[in-house]
Amino acid sequence: MIFLYDLENILIVYWEIKMSLIFVDCEAPFGKGSPAVADMTEFGAVDYNTMDTFHGKNCSLETFMQFDVWLDEHREGGLVFISDNIAFDWQWINFYFWKYFGRNPFGHSGRRIGDYYAGLTGDFHNTQKWKRLRKTKHDHNPVNDALGNAEAFRRIMNGER
Repeated sequence: MIFLYDLENILIVYWEIKMSLIFVDCEAPFGKGSPAVADMTEFGAVDYNTMDTFHGKNCSLETFMQFDVWLDEHREGGLVFISDNIAFDWQWINFYFWKYFGRNPFGHSGRRIGDYYAGLTGDFHNTQKWKRLRKTKHDHNPVNDALGNAEAFRRIMNGER
């Protein structure tokens, strides 16, 4: 809890909510866009605070046990799932966490970078321009893709548009 006083000495109290922003990218066989028809091939994750990475080389129970431990090690408050394409990436991670553990540590929602960027620029259709802010090349290696997205987001948060 943080206490602030305004100029008239009125106490203002607000809660500081700490959250860990986890950038995720998933890869799946071409044309297999759902865990209902195929397994993803691999995924990558980046903790925004530390820029530490995780590479899930398959979608096995062992991989998700390791990912769950990694998330716990990088948790500062709640976890926020962030992705370039939330509708695609979320479904895989959500599916396997529920399949193996009966829960999803990210809860029931995530955030799409392009939507955040569109809101910042005041243009509903401006959902792709942020991608030019990536430093790490987008090459469909999921760790590189998640890292590039986190780097771009950091630049957005520092005022670049």
